[in-house]
Amino acid sequence: MFVIRLVLKNLFRHKLRTTLTIIGIAIAVLSFGFIRTVVTAWSAGVEASAANRMITRHNVSFVFPLPLSYRDQIGQVPGVDLVSFAIWFNGSYKDPNDWKNFFPRLGVDADTYFDLYPEYLVAPQELETFKRERNSCIVGAKLAQEQNLKVGDILPIEGDIYPGRWEFVIRGIYRGKDPSADETQMFFHWKYVDERLAQTQPGRTGLVGWYIMRVQNPDQMPQVAQAVDARFLNSRAPTKTETEKEFQQSFVSMSSAIIKSLDAVSVVIVGIILLVLANTIVMSARERTREYAVLKTLGFRPFHIIGLIGGESILISGIGGILGLALTYPLSHTFGQAFPTLFPIFRVQTVTLLLAGAVAAVAAIVAAVFPTIRTLRIKISDALRAIG
Repeated sequence: MFVIRLVLKNLFRHKLRTTLTIIGIAIAVLSFGFIRTVVTAWSAGVEASAANRMITRHNVSFVFPLPLSYRDQIGQVPGVDLVSFAIWFNGSYKDPNDWKNFFPRLGVDADTYFDLYPEYLVAPQELETFKRERNSCIVGAKLAQEQNLKVGDILPIEGDIYPGRWEFVIRGIYRGKDPSADETQMFFHWKYVDERLAQTQPGRTGLVGWYIMRVQNPDQMPQVAQAVDARFLNSRAPTKTETEKEFQQSFVSMSSAIIKSLDAVSVVIVGIILLVLANTIVMSARERTREYAVLKTLGFRPFHIIGLIGGESILISGIGGILGLALTYPLSHTFGQAFPTLFPIFRVQTVTLLLAGAVAAVAAIVAAVFPTIRTLRIKISDALRAIG
């Protein structure tokens, strides 16, 4: 208890230095937590992938389409329970230079798509209306809130992959079954696009972007993938079938350089935390060399000295770490609101908090090691003559 009182008394002996150190650690921990949140948000789609869904795409690249005729053949593969498909529409809404106006726009098979994605909850009446009306669409709740959209509104899109002005009527708003579901997407009828292409670009009809399959038994996925790809091996559009998680991972890997850079920055931040804290603890221990010598003369044991130096390091790091973690939440919330469609799921994960806390704790221990060893090894007579 006496040692604790001494630590608390010594903590703010140099108020400005201690305060600046705490602020520095808080900023470093805040930066570390925020960067790790960005990294986890970037791969949120991978973690949200279903264990029983597979994707079939063109084996050369995702941008090449597949014939609609593949659907029935894929459905005949043993182990496949249900097949649907989708296309990437792209296009632009309002000002294309504003990130808030970017959101996924997918043309889907209206009759089967939502059966394959039970995590997207749509009111039964809204879903039935959507299926009946060819130019209707369903949007996510987060997207509707961000763009101030409601059922019955007209959603105009300027096409690029599919040129022209397209107007969709919002007939439903879906909500996520759990927090990991993406609520920033727009779904409309693939047939609406295909019928219009039949009038303007007949050579592009009957093509889809990729197929989605629900597999009866996830253990059969390797056999299903092999069987599907074998059917179209010698066709004009050979396929690559993979799990939904692998499919999502392929998109994340396209930005692997950015992810690796962020990981490197987070490591640098750990070094900054260590250097900032170590500098303060070394200076404090050096200034109190004579005091520690007096304490050793009075009979204080090495573990008392360790407690004094280590306790101060842990307190400074702990206060700065807690402050940094507390600020991570409002910063992440503000950032998530600023880029709601770029990062549909932007939440501080528990593992991020634990990792940031562990970094602060390790830094506190490492920062105290050198000054503690030096103080314990120095002779009392030399310490008494030392000038801090």
